Amino acid sequence: MPSLDLAQVPQRLATGAFILNSGLQKWSGDEETAAGIHGFAAGTYPFLKDMDPPTFLKALAAGEIAVGSALLAPFVSGRVAGLALTGFSAGLLGLYLRTPGMHDGNFRPTQQGTPIAKDIWMLGIGTALVLGTGRQRAEKKAQKKAEKQVRKADQRAAQAEAKVAKKQRALQA
Repeated sequence: MPSLDLAQVPQRLATGAFILNSGLQKWSGDEETAAGIHGFAAGTYPFLKDMDPPTFLKALAAGEIAVGSALLAPFVSGRVAGLALTGFSAGLLGLYLRTPGMHDGNFRPTQQGTPIAKDIWMLGIGTALVLGTGRQRAEKKAQKKAEKQVRKADQRAAQAEAKVAKKQRALQA
């Protein structure tokens, strides 16, 4: 079981609860909600056009529930949770970047684009979770290396002390 980095807890709790709630709300969405969300997504991602809107909404809800749950589950590593969040948020940002009217020519959000543009925070958190996990592993590796060096130094010191003690006994004899 991976150890939980306490510095990740606030990020994972806030983001996980937000996404899980969104997924649970979509799970019980009606036909009108399904058609609206599907139409928006299919306009940006044409491969979704052939998908049935209620099926799309259930799949989207299941994805959000999975990502939110992964973030909230302490037994899921920060790296795995971060990768899931990064992928999810990249899809949302794709909507922002590819949908006309969401941003001006300099990628600043329009009023229509603000609800999606703000989701860039999820990409930042996902990336931080992935990178933080790598940093944590590097720190553990460095700590193990330092501990090994200390053990070797202790062994050399013990050997030197034994030689000194042996010479002192030889001189006393």
